Amino acid sequence: MSTVDSTVIDTPAGPLSVLAGPDGSVRAAGFTADPAALVPLTHPSLRGDLRERGDLGPVTAAVRAYLDGDLTAIDAIPVEQHTDGLFLTHAWRVLRDVKPGDPVTYTGFAALAGRPAAVRAAAAACARNAAALFVPCHRVLRTDGTLGGYRWGLDVKKWLLGHEGRVTAS
Repeated sequence: MSTVDSTVIDTPAGPLSVLAGPDGSVRAAGFTADPAALVPLTHPSLRGDLRERGDLGPVTAAVRAYLDGDLTAIDAIPVEQHTDGLFLTHAWRVLRDVKPGDPVTYTGFAALAGRPAAVRAAAAACARNAAALFVPCHRVLRTDGTLGGYRWGLDVKKWLLGHEGRVTAS
């Protein structure tokens, strides 16, 4: 079994745990103090023995820069998620193009993903996203503009959206 590096980064929204592969790509991230809680969210092919690290280099630096106001800092970090469905993989790539401060609705997200009628599939892509923050499903809202759901809690989603709306990216 391979090794997966893990770290916990303090943020104003709560602890952010990150799992990264040997190449530095994010395999999972979520607002929890327990990195092991992220393992079930990852595809079995991406799992491994967790090795705790105080710092994940570029990943940690990007999160800190994001928190300091460079809202695009996380965009350059590679993400590695696998699924059996082509739409999910495509939808996660599309989500990475949703800009901070410019959230979309589930309907808008489905259209951006090339399947305007697939609103439920777009919602499922958000629900199955294991790489929170790096694949910014928090930027997807209900059609009426309300927050909708978020695996890590609506307070976290609200904080992230507020952070992105107030601070201009460098």
